[in-house]
Amino acid sequence: MSSSHLDLQGRRTLVTGAGSGIGRALALELAARHGHVVLAGRRPGPLAETAALVTERGGTAHTITADLTAEGEPERVVREAAAALGGLDVLVNNAGNVRAAALEDIDVADIEAMIRLNLLAPILATRAALPYLREAGARHGNAALVGIASASGLVGTPFYAPYAATKAGLTRFDEAVRRELYGSGVHVATVYPGPVDTPMMATTQAGADLGYDLRPVDAVAAEIMQGLERRQIDINTQTPERRKMEELNARDPLALDASIGSRLGELRAAVSTHRSI
Repeated sequence: MSSSHLDLQGRRTLVTGAGSGIGRALALELAARHGHVVLAGRRPGPLAETAALVTERGGTAHTITADLTAEGEPERVVREAAAALGGLDVLVNNAGNVRAAALEDIDVADIEAMIRLNLLAPILATRAALPYLREAGARHGNAALVGIASASGLVGTPFYAPYAATKAGLTRFDEAVRRELYGSGVHVATVYPGPVDTPMMATTQAGADLGYDLRPVDAVAAEIMQGLERRQIDINTQTPERRKMEELNARDPLALDASIGSRLGELRAAVSTHRSI
């Protein structure tokens, strides 16, 4: 039933972390395709704003307020989303948080928060969503599981060690589940954004000179949707400069160590305020 094109018109989608940033931008892309979207997040106000925008764009919206790091919440959100939509065609595991600093300066509580939201929550949400996604895949062949990872899942950069670990974990999780779902009609894709102009980046002082040039969130969301519709399994939305860093890391990682190391102190000072937990 599958083809080279993933049909996302009118799909029933759960987007986590939908109150702002990439989650909101993807919800609006789905709305433009007349999608039926459940928006999950911690804060009712931003979710309501996203829901209004989804309606304006031609979609339908339902909101669920939840802390996905709390026990049982990923499963509850999936159950409520499927009940509201009458099933589920697409799950977008987007919710995430970050704390950047030298490893010894990151509180244990922040490390645990990143692991719970960036890695454990998508694993549990996916587990809960699989029966619905499999049913949709068997029926029309256009179901999808989408993990919003990070450039940090491809290249470990200093002062983001726990964050990089969670995003690399999500990357391998998606890959393994993709193989479990082979032939099921469920497409699995992982997204690798570099720095994006979202509230999550508001507390960093690192700019383009240190490799943290921010891409517009709407452009990133549009590229993600294009990649999904083309059934890409790896959707990389990084800047050309960031891609060069990725290529150097694959070719000569010690050269990248030296390049980053030459500005290590400056980088540490610039990112040490970066926290969205």
